[in-house]
Amino acid sequence: MILGIGIDMIEVQRVEEKIMKENGFREHVFSKNEIIYCNAMKHQFQHYAARFAAKEALLKAFGIGLQTNFELNEIEIINNEAGKPIFNFIGNTGELILQKEITSIHVSLTHLKDVASAVVVIEK
Repeated sequence: MILGIGIDMIEVQRVEEKIMKENGFREHVFSKNEIIYCNAMKHQFQHYAARFAAKEALLKAFGIGLQTNFELNEIEIINNEAGKPIFNFIGNTGELILQKEITSIHVSLTHLKDVASAVVVIEK
């Protein structure tokens, strides 16, 4: 059964500006693994923006906003062995997700030069 669907779109430049101007923004929003991954990419801010959009889409799929007990840097997007993006939950946020008895969370990312987007479907 589908519990929720979320979508988000963001300008790559907006994420780049936040990372470049606001001290600690990157570490507050992204996990260490995400920072390593994105920094290794040629167009790193497109990858950061796509991951930010995925986190926003996840919260929308749950029907909640940023004012929750979820820490954004504990919601990470990693790639499985086939390269497919998947969520990995760590810390207290991981515990909160486990309590929700979710059977599957699907995520799709896309980005262009100027915009990034993500769609999330949660099954229970």
